[in-house]
Amino acid sequence: MKVGILDGYVDEPSCLGVPPYISPYPRYIWGMLKHLRADLCGYFTIDEFRKDGKVREKLSECDILIVIAGAVVPGKYLGGVPLSKRELPRVACGRMNILVGPLTLELTKNEREELHQFEIVEFPFEERLFELLCNIFHTDAEFDLNEFALRGAEVVRFHPEFPHVICEMETYRGCYWSKCSFCVERFQRFMMREPKCVLAEFERLYSLGVRHFRLGRQTDFLTYMADFNEDFPKPEPEKMRSFHEAIWRLCPEIKTLHLDNINPKTIAMHPEESRAVLKTIVRFQTAGNVAVFGMETADERVVRANNLAAMPEEVLFAVEMVNSLGRERGANGMPKFLPGLNFVTGLKGETKETYEKNYEFLNMLLERNLLLRRINIRQVKILPGTPMAEFGYKNVRKHKKYFKIFKRKVREYVDREMLRRILPLGTVLRDLRCEVRKGKVTFARQFGSYPLLVGIIGEYERNNYVNAKVIDYGMRSITAIEYPLDVNKAKLYQLEAIPGVGSRTAARIVANRPFKRVEDLKEVVGEEEFSKLKDFVCV
Repeated sequence: MKVGILDGYVDEPSCLGVPPYISPYPRYIWGMLKHLRADLCGYFTIDEFRKDGKVREKLSECDILIVIAGAVVPGKYLGGVPLSKRELPRVACGRMNILVGPLTLELTKNEREELHQFEIVEFPFEERLFELLCNIFHTDAEFDLNEFALRGAEVVRFHPEFPHVICEMETYRGCYWSKCSFCVERFQRFMMREPKCVLAEFERLYSLGVRHFRLGRQTDFLTYMADFNEDFPKPEPEKMRSFHEAIWRLCPEIKTLHLDNINPKTIAMHPEESRAVLKTIVRFQTAGNVAVFGMETADERVVRANNLAAMPEEVLFAVEMVNSLGRERGANGMPKFLPGLNFVTGLKGETKETYEKNYEFLNMLLERNLLLRRINIRQVKILPGTPMAEFGYKNVRKHKKYFKIFKRKVREYVDREMLRRILPLGTVLRDLRCEVRKGKVTFARQFGSYPLLVGIIGEYERNNYVNAKVIDYGMRSITAIEYPLDVNKAKLYQLEAIPGVGSRTAARIVANRPFKRVEDLKEVVGEEEFSKLKDFVCV
């Protein structure tokens, strides 16, 4: 039987698979299929499917097409557009179509009936999918996710972005808290992966050419390898240090090693052990790293009403600790390790005052000169089977106006100021990967968990890597100019973009090119203008 995989991308509270990220799911499924000796007819992404009719032709030859989908905490993406529910009938081009992924959590009874083209495998799907495939292939095989991860690692080479990909690495799944009213992690069966298995997967992917990794599948990286028999698991500093040392021993030329989620409650409950692990993270992981805290709200009433993990004072304590350890600037120009905050609105118990408390909390962080690399604000997405399902979207609808005001104020007055403090004017950011060009601006990012969007003045080819110097700030992005900028090759509009250099000075530079030395510019533009130029340019 011919079997193909269509990756519609996933975005969950603890897993990201939208390009340039690739989730563990394609690797696990490819490994299952290799284990069953299936005739593999390809791995394709939904973006390839939309753009290239030949992909549909290829997948229509499949006896079985496995579709991965589910952006259950959707955001704005530069690298790809996740598969939507309305697109599902269009992609069902195999003789048998199997749908897997967190999208299955969203489907209503009517939607399931309408998707008669699909065999729907409930989330979490791995064991259920393997059992289904064993029945189809008339075989009795043992389920081993770690083996599948190794055997399926090669699928990353078929990703259209390879080698410009960042592999999401699963250390454990499920949530020991698992009480938050809206979270889908409650559907996961808790599973801790042994370090030797995770390290073996690191080594295998590294041998295939992967150089960017994100420890992102777990809900709280601090508690990897912790004792979950305790009321609140305690981090294991020595185990975590050994784990990081082993990663670098096996993969000595990694370019990106980041994490995703950290529970601020862990830091508040076990400050000494948490501090030790955070120091390991700062030492062994790469700069630009972000510890995302699921704060959700600064309103204690809402925390209690929705069984959220951390109170505002505990989040503040965690923000202070990460700031004290990670603010130093790394080799790529970014601070080594900063916190981020997630806010979710529309929850039970929410009032107009909730939004005021959220904004006051962020202002308080600014007053204390505490940095946040990322502030994510979203309205709750309610899925069947969660405690929020019965409550519904009444607060989302009721407080829509407050949500918009809060989000606008944060973007205009908090985000921009945070960026100014994190990246002062003139900061040089290195290894920016060019992704999208719009007019005379190329949008680029470093690899990482939550990379900053940088608009570089100039027209650069996709996948070029550029160093750039910060010249201005947006609400959630910055503007930069290539550093150093070659005055003999630069476009007029690039020279004009240098702070303090006007159109007349730029025109004089262009008219008198080429220059043999930077100092020769002084004769053309004068002493004052030269002082503004010299730190930006080269010849």
